Parts: sequence; C-alpha cells; structure tokens
Amino acid sequence: NQEKPTIVEKLCTGCGICTENCPVHNIIYITPEKDKIDISVKDMEIMNRIIKEYENTEGPLVPVLQKANDTYNYLPEPVLRYVAEKLNMPLSVVCRIATFYNAFSLEPRGKHIITVCLGTACHVKGAGKVVAALESELGIKNGETTKDMLYTLETVRCFGCCGLAPVLKVGEEIHGLMSKTKVPELLGMYANE
Repeated sequence: NQEKPTIVEKLCTGCGICTENCPVHNIIYITPEKDKIDISVKDMEIMNRIIKEYENTEGPLVPVLQKANDTYNYLPEPVLRYVAEKLNMPLSVVCRIATFYNAFSLEPRGKHIITVCLGTACHVKGAGKVVAALESELGIKNGETTKDMLYTLETVRCFGCCGLAPVLKVGEEIHGLMSKTKVPELLGMYANE
C-alpha cells in the first residue's frame, strides 16, 4: 500500500508547493516548538555530516531527509527538528515533506523492509499466500515491524515485474517466483545480516 516515488523525489527541490496544492494532505501534529532540541551528540554529528554534504545544493531538504531516513530507517522527531533548525526552515515545512512522500517513515522500521507485490499478476499467482506465510513466520501483520527490529512487512500494488510473479523485495533486492514454501529460506538469508 505504499509505493516509493522515485522520479518526483529526484526532481524535488523541497519547496513544499506540491504539498500546498495536493488534494491529499498528510499532516502530522508535533507539540509546539521546544527551546532546546533533544538530540544526542552522536545523532547531531551524523546529521551535521549529512547536512554538510548537501548544504551547497539547490533544495537540500529532500536529499537530507532521504539520507537521514536511510541512516535511521525512519525519521525521528529530534532529527526533523534539527534539520529544520540547520536548514533554517519552519518545522512545518520539514514535516510536510517528511509526511508527503511514502519513502519516508515517521515510525521505526526493521533493518530489512519486505515489500510484497499484490498487483493483478502477483495476486493471481498466489501473493496473498506469500503474505500470509510471512505474517505467520514473522509473527506480525502487514504494516508492522518485528519486535527485534529485523523485519518490516509491507505491500504494494505493482513492481512492474509481472513475468516473475509473485514478486517481493527485501530492501532493493527483488525475489521472483516466490511461494509460501520459499518464505523460511528467504528469511534465513537475511537473519544474520
């Protein structure tokens, strides 16, 4: 149910105009601005490196958020506040961009994001059974993360790999011709990474 926009993210300058004109608004509410941002020294150092990497580029917000999301596997509130301060932007703009794109998450996610295609070809070839097997093996439902923070399970409508149906991705690695019997072996491949 969450597809990863790629072309838009590459072209985005982080200005926020698209979110102002979007008929679907994903607004989050954060408590009023705090005087002091509650961010650890380690996280501050990480974010300073990321921000420095993009500080001289046009529209650094989206690339900074992408790198932060990749680093933490989600966007923690202190990181959002710190980015807003360092890029001299209102927190509301940073949060609007962070909630607009499905590629960003405001909730902690597992080390390995398993995304199962439920498009027509995959559905017909048994993707629902693959999802059920993953839910059973992992002890979670679609959209949830395992307690050990190793896996997050998600579904999408189409990867465009219909010839390999049913298809799933673990991170960016595509696994085609999946079946419920292949699920334990697939999970074993990523358990020790």
